Amino acid sequence: MAAGVPPDALGRRVSCGTDYGTVRYVGSVSRTAGIWLGVEWDDPQRGKHDGSYEGIQYFKCRHPKGGSFIRPNKANFGVDFLTAVKDRYGLNDKQDAQYGTGDTVVFGKKTVEFVGMDSVAEQQRQVQLNKLVDISVRECAVSHAGQEEEISRTCANMRHINLSKNLISSWETVIAIASQVQNLETLNVSENKMRFPSTSSFKSSAFSNLKILALNQTEITWTEVLLCAQGWPVLEELYLSSNNITVLERPDTVLQTLKLLDLSDNQLLDGNQLHLIAQLPRLEQLILRNTGISSIHFPDAGFGCKTKMFPSLKRLAINDNKISQWSSINELDKLPSLRALQCNNNPFMDTEKNPETLIQLIIAKISQLEVLNNCEILPAERRGAELDYRKIFGKDWLEAGGHWNPEQNKPSEEFLAAHPRYPALCLKYGAPEEGELKGRQPLTLKNQLLTLTIKCPEKPEQKPVEKKLPESMTIQKVKGLLYRLLKIPGSELKLSYESSKLEGKEVELDNDLKPLQFYSIESGDCVLVRW
Repeated sequence: MAAGVPPDALGRRVSCGTDYGTVRYVGSVSRTAGIWLGVEWDDPQRGKHDGSYEGIQYFKCRHPKGGSFIRPNKANFGVDFLTAVKDRYGLNDKQDAQYGTGDTVVFGKKTVEFVGMDSVAEQQRQVQLNKLVDISVRECAVSHAGQEEEISRTCANMRHINLSKNLISSWETVIAIASQVQNLETLNVSENKMRFPSTSSFKSSAFSNLKILALNQTEITWTEVLLCAQGWPVLEELYLSSNNITVLERPDTVLQTLKLLDLSDNQLLDGNQLHLIAQLPRLEQLILRNTGISSIHFPDAGFGCKTKMFPSLKRLAINDNKISQWSSINELDKLPSLRALQCNNNPFMDTEKNPETLIQLIIAKISQLEVLNNCEILPAERRGAELDYRKIFGKDWLEAGGHWNPEQNKPSEEFLAAHPRYPALCLKYGAPEEGELKGRQPLTLKNQLLTLTIKCPEKPEQKPVEKKLPESMTIQKVKGLLYRLLKIPGSELKLSYESSKLEGKEVELDNDLKPLQFYSIESGDCVLVRW
């Protein structure tokens, strides 16, 4: 092997300036002198050809112009882990080399030697390295572990390591580093395109305490994940974004402690792939952003029932996908533990032009949801959404066989498939009355006015006042009007309302910025004023 070229150069990761690549060929090239490295670049624009030169194929590339030849002296094969740590944290011996060791001092013509000054400086560095708990050597060209046991002697207290975007070529290198860190809890090796084991013959206890692992952009496959996962007995969070994972397999004996799984930016074959990971018993958060899924279905549960899949799932992200049918949103109500959902940038959201109505529909369809697209759902907002949903689709319910008399109430399977929560909403609020189901009138000011009765429970001697108010009027403006109307001294008003449809219930109007229509107030309702 030529000088400057490691004996294991083939398959190694290298950098050249700001570009990263993998060595695919080491040797001579026709009609040129010396040794060349054939490199397949991560960014194909850095390359020139497909690994062939003058009709001879020296190596293969995935991209037709993803490769080129460079001289060995242009390639950076990286440094060991400890060298990178010392460089990053200013704990190397470069300064000593620059200014001398400092172990001799001249007094007049006499030179006095201080024995062991080098070792004292080294001991001080060792103490400082041993104090490091959270270490980041991102983009420090780490390519190998270094001398055996050197890391464990030097950095005994490390718990969290960021090794992202380095020159690590294989999972064995990661094991060689991690096996020397006794209490490793968090490890990020993202953006290292490396080789992973293809069989389960090699097992290691290097990750016996590991709880968080990031393997984004490492080209790992799901099969390789399951093989490596045999060595992750207590793992809780696994990040696998951007790995070209298309198919999943059932993790029967591994990943059983997992609480968070990030599969974003992997183009999954279809939504049915999710069924293969649906039995992970402790999975609380699943991130499926931009995975290409177009539908979600839990076939083990019928309308209004809960699925046995994803029993612990609380937070789900399905934003930036191809979900076009509301039926997939209906399916999410089957998840027994779901509390938070992110679903922006899906085609089904284009079916409703009014963003407020869109949000209300999602809230009404998923009964236990508490957070939607990172916004908390307040109890009054849920109530308003459910009442509006019950009203909007009431006519369809009647036409499909719905009835106020429970004995005659037999909505069609087609209606229940489109609105599986509708029977539950009728049980919660009562079946919609005929007066509620009249078609929407043209939106004029007259139609937007609500006739409300204003009462002051704390002043029974004051007669109720009837007032017409626009349904778009905010609670804050209603309060300002009531201050003037009722001549109340400057104190904080508390508003609520009663409705004949909600006998015995009083609903607080607790958000000054919301309009009356937000609370589903209707003409004939009574507003109660307290202070």
